[in-house]
Amino acid sequence: MALSRAHMSSVIEARELWKVYDTGSNQVQALRGVDLSIEAGEMVAIMGPSGCGKTTLLNCVSSLDEFTAGEVLVDGRRISEMSDRERTKMRAERLGFVFQSFNLLPVLSAVENVELPLLMNDIAPKEARRRALSALESVGLRDWAGHLPAELSGGEQQRVTVARAFVHEPALILADEPTGNLDTATSGVVIDLLVDLNRSHGITFLLVTHEAEIARRCTRIVTIRDGLIISDEQLVESSDSEE
Repeated sequence: MALSRAHMSSVIEARELWKVYDTGSNQVQALRGVDLSIEAGEMVAIMGPSGCGKTTLLNCVSSLDEFTAGEVLVDGRRISEMSDRERTKMRAERLGFVFQSFNLLPVLSAVENVELPLLMNDIAPKEARRRALSALESVGLRDWAGHLPAELSGGEQQRVTVARAFVHEPALILADEPTGNLDTATSGVVIDLLVDLNRSHGITFLLVTHEAEIARRCTRIVTIRDGLIISDEQLVESSDSEE
């Protein structure tokens, strides 16, 4: 059973987060003092108009991009106090990523793509293969394990990406427009999968989307405009709040 929000622990937290891009002729304030806390078991959608800072926020809290001021804490630890090696290790062990463009390695089969995070975390090859096949089975692609990405549909590729994102049991999966390259029917399949992983398996998500229908499937919607959070709407208390 999922924890009520009052008893959840913070997985990732942004405090007074600023990101300023210097273009040479002027400075663009992409984030302007953002405060955001994501707790275990949540599925949080980040919404807002194009250029509002959604993806910038995702990149800063995951340490893919450096922030200008403020602080980000992962599992209570400050990113600013981590070395580059420690940040890389934190991303590899504690975070999972799902991108709009899939980002699968074209020369590797589905199962080889999925097991890659495990091998990078020094999991023995035999155990990595077992876990990768199990993850593919969870997304309905066990029979496609040996296929290259080019032999898979867009929806199948994204499901492989999702399997790769959770195979190493991260604390948080960050998804940037995970259905952006998919048609409506396939988008529905992928979002159903993400919701099931959240509700049934307790996986925590921070998801950027411009689609209101997808956002409403989450447990919480955070809206950004001009680098500021303008609303933070709780949709459900927990993944099994009806129990």
